[in-house]
Amino acid sequence: MRKVLILFIIFATCDCQMSAYTKDTIQNFSSLDNNLSQSSHHKTTFLEKPYAGFIIPTVLISYGVLAHNSDFLKRLDRHTHKEVSNRFTCKIHIDDYTQYVPAIAVYGLDLAGLKAKHRVIDRTFLMASSYLISTASVQTLKRTTKIQRPDESSRSSFPSGHTATAFVGAHLLFKEYKDTSPWIGVAGYVVASGTGVLRVLNRRHWVSDVVTGAGIGMLSVELSYLLLPAFQKLTGEKETQTKLVVAPVVGNNNYGLGLAYTF
Repeated sequence: MRKVLILFIIFATCDCQMSAYTKDTIQNFSSLDNNLSQSSHHKTTFLEKPYAGFIIPTVLISYGVLAHNSDFLKRLDRHTHKEVSNRFTCKIHIDDYTQYVPAIAVYGLDLAGLKAKHRVIDRTFLMASSYLISTASVQTLKRTTKIQRPDESSRSSFPSGHTATAFVGAHLLFKEYKDTSPWIGVAGYVVASGTGVLRVLNRRHWVSDVVTGAGIGMLSVELSYLLLPAFQKLTGEKETQTKLVVAPVVGNNNYGLGLAYTF
């Protein structure tokens, strides 16, 4: 809980009567105390809990793991592949480019006058660390699981790297601009999901590969946000709620200082 310590030091020269300006200043500081006290009693919703962001990616990754140990999910993968092969004969390679669209938007929306949650250098750190975690996870799984692709071109199907890349950008887009408009994040997720669908239609991945890739991308972003305070401290930006406000108190025949310390 945040606390506010308010201290007034008044130096009287002729009499002890405060001016109207002095009284107004005290009232302003008292109002600050009341506002901060009310904000400290704000109840945290479920979506604001620190662990809430890890639930969806954990579920998606768990699905992918179970898919390789469940006969039902294996049959679902094969059935989807069979339907895709029968209905879609041509390949659309736009997924090689759409995977980067959400990430570009994380920076591009600045040009449209939309303010992100963090400064550019922080977003760059988040982007770089998220891609590093995602790429390391994806490549490690590809080399250890050696699942054959639906088109039998290689044994590096699980998980989908394209989908992971797309969801890194989409999840960053959501977290940085959700206070501006949640629809920005929704648009990012739509593009990222489209990338995953195209990976299935192009017979490059099973459905379980795409679902897992989405989970890895989102989880990588969540982990990067945990590392952000350390990066900000390293670069000199202090993310703290402690504030000291000092204001002069001047009136007829009296003067002094008003201090409000928030901690």
